[in-house]
Amino acid sequence: MAEIAPAGLPAKDWDWWRGAVIYQIYPRSFQDSNGDGIGDLLGIRQRLPYIASLGVDAVWISPFFTSPMKDFGYDVSDYCDVDPLFGSLADFDAVVDEAHRLGVRVMIDLVLSHTSDQHPWFVESRKDRENPKADWYVWSDPLPDGTPPNNWLSVFGGSGWHWDARREQYYLHNFLGSQPDLNFHNDAVQAALLDATRFWLERKVDGFRLDTINFYFADKELRSNPPLPPERRNSNIAPSVNPYNHQEHIHSKNQPENLDFLKRFRAVLDEYPAVTSLGEVGDAQFGLDILGQYTSGDEHVHMCYAFEFLAAERLTAARIAEVFSKLDEVARDGWACWAFSNHDVTRHSTRWDLPPAALRLYATMMMCLRGSVCLYQGEELGFPEADVAFEDLQDPYGIEFWPEYKGRDGCRTPMTWDKSNLNAGVSEGKTWLPIASAHLALCVERQEEDPTSLLHHYRKAIAFRHEHPALIKGRDKGVRHEGDIVHFIRSFGGQQMFCAFNLSDTPSVLDMPAGKWLQTGAELGSANVSADGKLHLGPWQPCLALKAKA
Repeated sequence: MAEIAPAGLPAKDWDWWRGAVIYQIYPRSFQDSNGDGIGDLLGIRQRLPYIASLGVDAVWISPFFTSPMKDFGYDVSDYCDVDPLFGSLADFDAVVDEAHRLGVRVMIDLVLSHTSDQHPWFVESRKDRENPKADWYVWSDPLPDGTPPNNWLSVFGGSGWHWDARREQYYLHNFLGSQPDLNFHNDAVQAALLDATRFWLERKVDGFRLDTINFYFADKELRSNPPLPPERRNSNIAPSVNPYNHQEHIHSKNQPENLDFLKRFRAVLDEYPAVTSLGEVGDAQFGLDILGQYTSGDEHVHMCYAFEFLAAERLTAARIAEVFSKLDEVARDGWACWAFSNHDVTRHSTRWDLPPAALRLYATMMMCLRGSVCLYQGEELGFPEADVAFEDLQDPYGIEFWPEYKGRDGCRTPMTWDKSNLNAGVSEGKTWLPIASAHLALCVERQEEDPTSLLHHYRKAIAFRHEHPALIKGRDKGVRHEGDIVHFIRSFGGQQMFCAFNLSDTPSVLDMPAGKWLQTGAELGSANVSADGKLHLGPWQPCLALKAKA
């Protein structure tokens, strides 16, 4: 592993998030420090030098809060403590201090739309209809025939309503039945969540990834959703076998009141220096529109990601140009954060069936697109989706829809660090999910020893981004495509860079834009610029060129 000289965080830069590269850690599968087979906070601390060696600006740590783990931490039962599986608050403080010493910022995952049914707030709320927290969750009487109050569905399948015999009412759950939705129409709920946010800001976190940011509010009148015509359905948010795709979710999420809450949330963040926020927009039809609304101006969240680049269909040159054209239309003043893989989708190596050369090109392209970047652990190693047998499944989503949909466990299997250790260096005990045999040959130790490995390519691509201000904070003059080539010019502070990427396995030719362009990025395989103004790109080859100064 490359040696990293501890540098500490740079001087406070309130805009550090713009163009940042963020490394997502799924803590259960990253590094175990105590031999129980489950990754933990001290394990993360142990591996921080590796993360710093990648050159990333920040880490995003998926939930580690107290939880019954029905949805592996996304069902929170205490917003202000660490689940014993992952360690303690002191361990978290140690992670933050060590990350900051190494020059890496720390973002954590806030799950505000819902809690666990074991959270004290819900335990009290469900007692009766008169207690102080009776209105802290979305409750409703049944229809006269005893059925749920409307047709809303759960992302995880079936009705979005669960009957509770104590109150003789239904409560809303957009996800598991054990994940009741909070009632954001109640100011006391908002205040309690903002207090939890301050708790972590006081512990020196640098930002928050906001889970399901567009699910916070439900329609106050609980109106039913209309059907979604088959031709408009896609499986970006839920698998095609899930009836959730059959509705247009205009009442169960995406409510206008959310903008006012985001202003309150941003005001809390602005009390602290250089803190950021990243929203996950879960919507298959209007993701970019919502991204534009939620990141406009300086009153809402700093950046969001939608699911356009997490979709099952391969990301073609035409699709990239289409997405950025739409982004220019609806979010010109906003800021996107792009990801190809995360803990909820099939890894993009498998999802798009990419050969090694394509993995390199997509990594290079990601570092050149306007926006910030999220990398998911193992992505830098080229992990394919793991094949997890049904008897080893942990994910309730996969268990529900097996075998047509195998769930999310295939992208959540443990990291592989060492080539000689029985458990690849991730744990001394049996890991919570099996280690994928295909990942053993891709372990960090092997790739560190090979200067031509994908891991080293990611380091070079991240370093290249950091060396060029135009790629960090620059605008673009429109993203275009010609055949399989996607191309654009980014500019910032007098620097202009032309970027072109051949997203195919056949050679292609493109006319260079006017002016004198000088090749750069040779370490990333960048093509030479011809004297005749023609750009000849080989299969899966980029061209990166700086405009010569007059």
